[in-house]
Amino acid sequence: MLKVLFYFLCSSDGNSKKRKSKDSRETDVLQTGDGKKETAVKKENAKKEREKKDRSGKDTKTTDEKNHGDDGKSKKEKGGKKEGQDSTWKWWEEGNSNNGNKWTTLEHKGPLFPPEYEPLPNNVTFFYNGNPVKLSLAAEEVATFYAKMLDHEYTTKSSFQENFFTDWREEMTVEEREQIKKLSKCDFTHINKYFLEKSEEKKAMTKEQKQVLKEENNKLTEEYGFCELDGHREKIGNFRVEPPGLFRGRGEHPKMGKLKKRIQPEEITINCSKGSNIPVAPKGHKWRKVQHDNTVTWLASWVENVQGNFKYVMLNPSSKLKGEKDWQKYEVARKLKLKVETIRRQYRDDWKNREMKTRQRGVALYFIDKLALRAGNEKEESETADTVGCCSLRVEHITLHQEKGGQEFMVEFDFLGKDSIRYYNEVPVEGRVFKNLKLFMENKDPEDDLFDRINTTYLNKHLNQSMPGLTAKVFRTFNASTTLQEQLNKLTTADMSLEEKLLSYNRANRAVAILCNHQRAAPKTFEKSMQNLQDKVAQKQQQLDVAKKELKEAKKEHKKGGTERTRKLVEKTESVVKRLEEQLKKLQLQMTDREENKVIALGTSKLNYLDPRISVAWCRKFNVPIEKIYNKTQRDKFAWAIDMTEEDFQF
Repeated sequence: MLKVLFYFLCSSDGNSKKRKSKDSRETDVLQTGDGKKETAVKKENAKKEREKKDRSGKDTKTTDEKNHGDDGKSKKEKGGKKEGQDSTWKWWEEGNSNNGNKWTTLEHKGPLFPPEYEPLPNNVTFFYNGNPVKLSLAAEEVATFYAKMLDHEYTTKSSFQENFFTDWREEMTVEEREQIKKLSKCDFTHINKYFLEKSEEKKAMTKEQKQVLKEENNKLTEEYGFCELDGHREKIGNFRVEPPGLFRGRGEHPKMGKLKKRIQPEEITINCSKGSNIPVAPKGHKWRKVQHDNTVTWLASWVENVQGNFKYVMLNPSSKLKGEKDWQKYEVARKLKLKVETIRRQYRDDWKNREMKTRQRGVALYFIDKLALRAGNEKEESETADTVGCCSLRVEHITLHQEKGGQEFMVEFDFLGKDSIRYYNEVPVEGRVFKNLKLFMENKDPEDDLFDRINTTYLNKHLNQSMPGLTAKVFRTFNASTTLQEQLNKLTTADMSLEEKLLSYNRANRAVAILCNHQRAAPKTFEKSMQNLQDKVAQKQQQLDVAKKELKEAKKEHKKGGTERTRKLVEKTESVVKRLEEQLKKLQLQMTDREENKVIALGTSKLNYLDPRISVAWCRKFNVPIEKIYNKTQRDKFAWAIDMTEEDFQF
């Protein structure tokens, strides 16, 4: 991991010629250009001046903020500043020797287990072949998992049904297995109705009842949702153990419907520091193991039974450990900027290499770099859904076109990527890439691997030799952040309104989401919300038309015999027209933004692939409130970037 540096060193923009700084502790941080050095005093003074400006709100306050009562009169955030910030742990300002250890002291209460199963009332019955059957407790619990999903699309799928029935029978008694032999004869409707009624009861709870539940939940969060890390109180992310249920998976996952069993304390390993108060296991139970490993960041772990994967209790994204990891990730991506042209020349040379393995490596890197494809990992047959990345592409996933749509050397991609999201793209490639792809596909069946000589491990090992810490995934972060920076520079001008700037930001973010294939289904409420906006636009247009007519009449009257009264009437009507035009433009921009964002998911790239310092610097440069770009949770996650970034930062 990169060394954590003092704030006034790392807040400098590596590309700015005004603000280059370096000292003996800065060995791991990206440096570019020979720019003029700044002293720590100057840096600190600049930071104080910016904070003073943020607090005053004079230069950043917008009409929109005034209308909503933000800042100045309130204690809401301004540029990431908030009430009580002095108590926030600014870990990014601390020096850190970083010898591989993630923490010195760690103490927590352990994970929170879900409540035990509550049996169904006697009047709620399961039927088999038309006859009521009283199930054993274990079998009844699993039956409720299926009953709750009766109206869901999953329960119509044969794979889901078969996997569920197989696992359910394993939970039955011998007598139950002899009686219940076909899922088609099972009737879960009474159980389904019971849970629907329970759901409606919960929705119908009074405000006071909901408040009681909220307070109970807050108490549990207060007890289990925080830990002590190196003397600081840090929030834990997923402190609750996942309850038992039926596995769903993404897309057509072969294991959908399998039973996710209840996790017991005997399966859980606890990680904390020596000498700390070790979490107490639930009564009658004990932990599988208690360890004191400060080279890892998790607090508890176990293995889930469906896919055999490790599950971890980790700290919240706003924590030091997560923040340091993010910071390091983006710094490595920035370092790639200095090496990327050399790497590109190398993989182009590889296209002509005599060795087929080297040629495949060169073409794969070209796709990963230019198309932001995921590297792809080797998976066992039938263990997961049929999703692929670059290295695991099969011949059937690409189609070559010597010419298509007036362009030469076209490659058509069609495969399922991560989370079973379809990747479809038609792209022109360089002639030698096209020639190599033909070569790779010769004498192969559709289900054969396109890149049969290489895998992700080999690819990453090669990249690490080009630049320490470089993997195929870094290209995705690098290209996403580079695209955002370029698009923001291209689309934003200082004379734009706040709404126009926000539309420009979302368009830049969308360009990244499209590059990374971050798709989503159109929201169920999309048509309704768009209709509401269209109605508002029509209403506002009508008001504007009336106001323009009144303005025309006022001007006509003033021209006939101008008086102080007619002059003021013209000014007042002009003001109304101008305000209505601004409001109409704002609504039209909202419509455009919403329509363009219909099937694109912006959140994934914003949280995982875009250096937050790009967004913060853009906000500072163009006087856009940071809360317009990042919500409260995101501002907590990127507190380090918000605090250290100046407006001249460039990725």
